[in-house]
Amino acid sequence: MSEAFRSGFVSLVGKPNVGKSTLANRLVGRKVSITSRKPQTTRHRILAIRTDADTQLILVDTPGLHDAGGRMVNRVINRMARSSLSGVDVILLMINASGWTGVDDLPFELATSQKVPVILVINKVDRLKQKSDLLPLIEESHRRFEFDEIVPVSALSGHNVEALYEVVRARLPVAPKCFPDDQVTDKSARFVVSELIREQLFRQLGQELPYVTAVKIEQYDESDDGIRVHADIWVEKSSHKAIIIGRKGERLKQIGTEARQQIERFVNKHVFLELWVKVRKGWRDDSAALEGLGYSET
Repeated sequence: MSEAFRSGFVSLVGKPNVGKSTLANRLVGRKVSITSRKPQTTRHRILAIRTDADTQLILVDTPGLHDAGGRMVNRVINRMARSSLSGVDVILLMINASGWTGVDDLPFELATSQKVPVILVINKVDRLKQKSDLLPLIEESHRRFEFDEIVPVSALSGHNVEALYEVVRARLPVAPKCFPDDQVTDKSARFVVSELIREQLFRQLGQELPYVTAVKIEQYDESDDGIRVHADIWVEKSSHKAIIIGRKGERLKQIGTEARQQIERFVNKHVFLELWVKVRKGWRDDSAALEGLGYSET
């Protein structure tokens, strides 16, 4: 191992739907975190790991920081995101190229209160009509805080992402790797499977319904022939169940088909996926249910 090998933890923080998971996947070069156009798709703290010849970058992908209230699940998710800022070597604070908003204030305050380098990542620059439109935002950001660097990117297209990687790498400590070379996340395959199913709920259902759903893996069996998965989709009302199942089961079938294809890409094996929709009233305020679904503040 080279004496200049660098390894460290980098926390990705920002408001919901700013593109943190898309950036994590882009930096790692593989899908580790689920994505959708809906805010607060990410509910768990996930490590996305990239190992090169001289660097191991350990990204802490967090749920979007927001003023949590109401449901217990929202409060747990927000505390999880806050705790992910402690003990890291670098913080990437993400905002949109459209500019600072009030929703950015909480992530900004928490990120800049830490005593580690903070790099401002301006995402979605591909949506700007002209590159010169970015200059006022960069100037405003310099006035807000003395960021270590300000890096404009498009996480979706990959524009300038490798330049961001080099900026981050330079700020990582000289240290040995923490994970094996071939490991891309700290989560189990079973967890990733549940997330890939939940991703399809966010992508294929209406604006509100995904937020009252959860996925619980009841069976996960691997063999030489492939993987057999039985998963329950939790909802809070019978009406929710009917919507997810759809007419003659067509919507649930489509959710299952898309999820199975994504799972097969991840595990590189044939997958048999069985989905059931079950009513679990009040699961979002049930501490035992949340614990069983893997919600943790660490």
